[in-house]
Amino acid sequence: MLINFNDEKEMTIPCMNNGTGMMTAKMFVDNGGKIIPCTIHKGGSIGTHCHETSDDINYVLSGEGKAICDGIEETLTAGCCHICKKGSKHSITNIGDKELVLLTIVVER
Repeated sequence: MLINFNDEKEMTIPCMNNGTGMMTAKMFVDNGGKIIPCTIHKGGSIGTHCHETSDDINYVLSGEGKAICDGIEETLTAGCCHICKKGSKHSITNIGDKELVLLTIVVER
């Protein structure tokens, strides 16, 4: 299967999960989960939320961020991968001067 994100409409999401600022994303969804190339813009964040039915995998393409998963803080930089396992709570904040660009994979299980 080929997913061409060049053909997908980009969404603008303010204050994702009660976070701050703006996020933009393109999204592919099926029964197994989601694939989401996304950007958390400067000063923005995804608020704390729980993954009750899925694992959330966030690969950092560029930028600098901070993730807090079940109370443990992690620094995010290009080439890092933050994983929030099913049943865990996490948030992600852009702490850099540029956009935080992620490829997020949500795996339902």
